[in-house]
Amino acid sequence: MGKVISLVNQKGGVGKTTTSINLSASLAVLGKKVLLIDLDPQGNTTTGVGINKGEIEKSIYDVLIGECNATEAMIKTKYKGLYVLPATINLAGIDAELLEKSRTQNGFKKGEQLKNSLADLKDSFDYIIIDCPPSLGVITTNALTASNSVIIPVQCEFFALEGITQLLKTIMLAQKGLNPTLDIEGVLLTMLDSRTNLGFEVVEDIRRFFKEKVYNTIIPRLVRLTEAPSHGEPIVAYDPKSRGSEAYINLAKEVIERNEGNGNK
Repeated sequence: MGKVISLVNQKGGVGKTTTSINLSASLAVLGKKVLLIDLDPQGNTTTGVGINKGEIEKSIYDVLIGECNATEAMIKTKYKGLYVLPATINLAGIDAELLEKSRTQNGFKKGEQLKNSLADLKDSFDYIIIDCPPSLGVITTNALTASNSVIIPVQCEFFALEGITQLLKTIMLAQKGLNPTLDIEGVLLTMLDSRTNLGFEVVEDIRRFFKEKVYNTIIPRLVRLTEAPSHGEPIVAYDPKSRGSEAYINLAKEVIERNEGNGNK
């Protein structure tokens, strides 16, 4: 059965979408079958793997409101082993729609739609990676309810731990209520500028706070990583020999190691 992992941080600009795209693509490069779910109304994860939003017929929005199943909305990307459940701007208004449906339809639970939608898909994938929006609303609640674990990306900058307490409270609420087995998969340090001492001080602070949960891999701040999405390519395709590509392949290996031991499922 596939492992469902959400990338979550209500703070924007921490490398969440970049990591969702590149971790998923790197897992696929390492031979895993991966479903990438875009839960951000901006749809940057969708375009970041080469999907033209103008050509999308069904999206995660349709899945969440019960208009179609996940298989119908899923798109095979041009990268071997990588599939995507795309997002469009429709997703921006879904909180109100889910609330209305939960009021008017018996048995409709607004926080469990994604979990129910993925029930039949889990056996078809090794990993399901969810890119959450930079907020802690109904969409993120759906992700946390559907997930086995979360990865928290944290930017190597001065206010790195700002908002983390609120995020951890949200995770604990999900554990107490809808998903008692939800676990913190790992904490990922992103956007490290190796030219400054501050970045390394933040690394030490976060390692003290989260201890062994912090991945050994640190994602550097690189121009190539910011360029790749505008070309609709993960870094492993855009510049396979770059430091960014190497970093995300190493992260994927760590994720596999933590979940599968020697890497053989």
